[in-house]
Amino acid sequence: MQNTQPGYAARFVAPGYATSLPVPFVRASLGARAVAYLLDILFIFGFTVLLTLLITVVGVVTFGLGWTLFAILPASGIIYSAITVGGPRQSTIGQRLMGLRVVAPESGGRVDIITAAVHALLFYVAISTFLLWCVDIAFGLVRSDRRLAHDLLLGVAVVHAP
Repeated sequence: MQNTQPGYAARFVAPGYATSLPVPFVRASLGARAVAYLLDILFIFGFTVLLTLLITVVGVVTFGLGWTLFAILPASGIIYSAITVGGPRQSTIGQRLMGLRVVAPESGGRVDIITAAVHALLFYVAISTFLLWCVDIAFGLVRSDRRLAHDLLLGVAVVHAP
């Protein structure tokens, strides 16, 4: 039931999942995750600028009605993460550059777009509150698989991409 190799976290086999493909969890370092986040800030900024331009054009074409879409701009980081992590590559652009991907621990498969969006939302809530951020990081420091608290809440893992 558990893989005991050093550097690997416990692997759980759940009924209904393919057991022929092992899901090794090579620790995703907290440093790589932090750098990926800093890179993603740049990409989210670019995504927000692109979204702003698109909404502006839609607003002009619809005589101002489309400008109500500006209400989604504060959620651009969550939208970005939902599209990229919930997509076929299973990672944001920053995570790809750092060689990371987000998986479901039971199967090693993709996470759905809703889980990816909630994962981003919990991350942004944690990082915006110092105490929650410290608790989140503490989970990653004490666990051998380096999963943070918001990873555990949603049942996802950030691992090195093969």
